[in-house]
Amino acid sequence: MNKMLLALLLLSSLTASSCATKGQTGAGAGAIGGALVGQAIGHSTEATLIGAAVGGALGYMIGNEMDKYDREQLNHVYERGVSGQSSSWSNPDNGNSYEVRPQPAYSDPRSHRPCRQAEIIAVIDGKTERTYSTACRDNNGRWQLQN
Repeated sequence: MNKMLLALLLLSSLTASSCATKGQTGAGAGAIGGALVGQAIGHSTEATLIGAAVGGALGYMIGNEMDKYDREQLNHVYERGVSGQSSSWSNPDNGNSYEVRPQPAYSDPRSHRPCRQAEIIAVIDGKTERTYSTACRDNNGRWQLQN
């Protein structure tokens, strides 16, 4: 379990920079979600690390492909999406499509800010990818993806 924590901290630190790209932010969120899923399914350090690696790669691909339109749509789902109910859209410029299923909001125990997790299924260049993300409100009330 210590290896898992170290790997997650390393991945998080790579994406924590204020100059992180969309892909790096997506990789961080995907790695964390993948690690959680890997641990839940495999109940071992190896499964957790595999989940983190797969989630990180998928998160990077999805995050790197999202443009301003997609980020606005994702923000709308975090703001007004019904928990457990999918919202979807297609980007008119690049043809990528997204389906997002938000979960109920909760208060982050460290920052005490409202946060929501969501499952994202993206079809990018005809390939379906699935990742998980978490967004929390910043001081200005906007949803910000977490690393």
